[in-house]
Amino acid sequence: MPLRRQILALALLAVCTGLPGAARAQAVSLLGEGGIFGAGSALVPVRHAPPVMQDAPDTDEGAGPSLFAGREGASLFAPGTPRAERVRLREGRNGLGQGPAGLRLSGTSAFFAASVRDLIARAEAGSKGYDAVQHGARIPPPRRPTEMSIAEINAWIKATPRQPHAIGRYQFIPSTLRRLVNELGIDERTRFSPEVQDRLADLLLEEAGMGAFLAGSIDRRSFMNNLARIWAGFPNSSGKSHYHGYAGNRATMTWAQFSAKIDSIFPG
Repeated sequence: MPLRRQILALALLAVCTGLPGAARAQAVSLLGEGGIFGAGSALVPVRHAPPVMQDAPDTDEGAGPSLFAGREGASLFAPGTPRAERVRLREGRNGLGQGPAGLRLSGTSAFFAASVRDLIARAEAGSKGYDAVQHGARIPPPRRPTEMSIAEINAWIKATPRQPHAIGRYQFIPSTLRRLVNELGIDERTRFSPEVQDRLADLLLEEAGMGAFLAGSIDRRSFMNNLARIWAGFPNSSGKSHYHGYAGNRATMTWAQFSAKIDSIFPG
């Protein structure tokens, strides 16, 4: 065997068998600096592409509790809510629940939040509103979502794998719904009522930086892009949904339309 082939064979054997000098953590170029891609190129570790998620925003970036973990800025809520003071929801005797006892906005913040929620609903839920279920769900919930408890919704999700599960006026996907319910300390026996859905959405608005936007800590474009990272129906500044192409998702309005709507809610 020619010397060059012997050297190459020994190098490959070292990589495969773990002999001293073999690289286990990442791929190693055996072709010198030029490689097969030209001078200065380098082979990089090959990462398995993640599977396409059935509910696009379930591709939350990072392992933190939200898309915006660590974001600093003014809060939409009064100090101490919702993270420092957990809100426990209890069922009423009629089984319909009585809604959150905390995390309530007031005044200007409440008006702005309600207006943005209406815009989200237009982009995400359409005429079904609080009872909306992602149209790709082949097996729908057994009852209207607003008539179900959160535990019943979770049971439906578990019993119907391999289909979209975005639900409610703000199209919560399973991982987001679980996280928000846990963040607010909501009892899973609580009904998935319009009021509960609004409170969950308000927490997402806080995470998107609405409080910081109102305080002038972030600009309008950043806030809009943050909203688009949560709700696939909104375009980001590229003009497309942040989740374009995942599970058929696309923006339901143009960037110009989105901008005009935000301008009408937050004039000046």
